[in-house]
Amino acid sequence: MPTLNESFSVSDEDHAWSVISDLNKLVPCVPGGKVTSDNGPESVEAEIEVDMGSMNMKFAGPVKITEKDDAAKTAKFKAETKEAGGQSNATGDVTIKVSGGECTIDADANVTGKAASMGEGTIVAVLQQLTKGFADNVGAA
Repeated sequence: MPTLNESFSVSDEDHAWSVISDLNKLVPCVPGGKVTSDNGPESVEAEIEVDMGSMNMKFAGPVKITEKDDAAKTAKFKAETKEAGGQSNATGDVTIKVSGGECTIDADANVTGKAASMGEGTIVAVLQQLTKGFADNVGAA
């Protein structure tokens, strides 16, 4: 199970938190991500297209806020996705915290099926690339 621990600077913590704590704003900040159905303030159906090595894959499924602390600007998320038309699954537990001018992301991912055959190094590289794009997009959202 690959893990990811990344951080990036934010110029406006309140703005960053307003994006991170709203799934309808957060999901589109992930490169290739979009909300397909709003199930309420704590849950959306989403899909994401990712390039994994030579494969382009689309995953879809629920993304939920499982815990949120506005005072501490910390949120925990759970994503459970399946590859559209394929046999791969990707689930993840993600914690995002905004503090001290930084946003930290701690994630545990579980990838199975064809996507897993790409190897942990490729999966981690994809996650790091998504995080970099997310960091760029949070400020622009």
